[in-house]
Amino acid sequence: MDTLLIGHAEIERVLTTVGRDALMDRIIERLTKGLTELGQRARELSPARSGFEREHPTRGVLEWMPHYDSGQGITIKTVAYSPENPRLFGLPTILSTLARYDGDTGRLLVLADGNVLTALRTGATSAVASSLLARPESTVVGLIGAGAQAVTQLHALTRTFPVERVLVWDVRKENAAGLAARTAFLGVPITVAPPDVILARADIISTATSTGVGEPPVLPYGDHQEHLHINAIGSDLVGKTELPRRLLREAFICPDHPEQALREGECQQLAGDDAAGGAIGPSLGELCAFTSQAVAHRDRLTVFDSTGFALEDHLALDVLLEIADELGVGSRAELETRPHDAFDPYSISRE
Repeated sequence: MDTLLIGHAEIERVLTTVGRDALMDRIIERLTKGLTELGQRARELSPARSGFEREHPTRGVLEWMPHYDSGQGITIKTVAYSPENPRLFGLPTILSTLARYDGDTGRLLVLADGNVLTALRTGATSAVASSLLARPESTVVGLIGAGAQAVTQLHALTRTFPVERVLVWDVRKENAAGLAARTAFLGVPITVAPPDVILARADIISTATSTGVGEPPVLPYGDHQEHLHINAIGSDLVGKTELPRRLLREAFICPDHPEQALREGECQQLAGDDAAGGAIGPSLGELCAFTSQAVAHRDRLTVFDSTGFALEDHLALDVLLEIADELGVGSRAELETRPHDAFDPYSISRE
């Protein structure tokens, strides 16, 4: 009846024992399977996330993301987005915790740190979308934003494509310059380049920035490869977007969670007449289930509008729990009170 706890020590053990590549591969594989089932309507779509904005002492949001499949348990992630964390507190921009509940009783089964897992599943989801919409022979990756997400975006893409060159840009020059050291394990050369050069030369681009609400696009409109695929990762608030509307209007757009993307993703720029007119294409789950719909667009501009939703976290947590069981890691704690009499809350004490 105890709750399984998976924290820093356990996740470090998983990473060092299983290895980054094998862990990423397992999550990519599980997401592909789970999203395909979603597109086939064999799984439920997670509700759109909810939360509140924080203004003081630092700006940011705290959100909760629930997922429930009958017979598969309930996963709820709480996630905080705080762009000032690295500068002010030496903490990641995104902090999260995952909880797994029994679907019949509501009992808390697992409590796990979600920081590494969130970065992994976000990169893995981009790899899934890119494998559908980008040319398989893509060799040049562009990264706009060189924070923590850039590491797992690039890692996942190198597991899926024959990446030979990486172009990176960040408004903080030290972040862009430091990405090569953080991704040295991939053995891929990285060059700092301005956004217009990245747009013109890349086969695949991932944008993962902390741009503010109402700020200009982080990627310009201009010349690009006809087959360019973009993973737009950073839009997660109403009014916060990364791509020029003109670029979106020319693209085939695949949202991960259509309702959520229209509210706070890149798709919010195409709400109303544009959305009704079909500018926004099938969801990622639908493309996974019916891949021919994706393959038909590989020679044109495509955009994956990634806002992140709880099924992805549910599936990634499944992978973590399987590996934790294989390795025998994780501590247990009696977190929930269990009264001797289910009708008497005071009966936890025999006094």
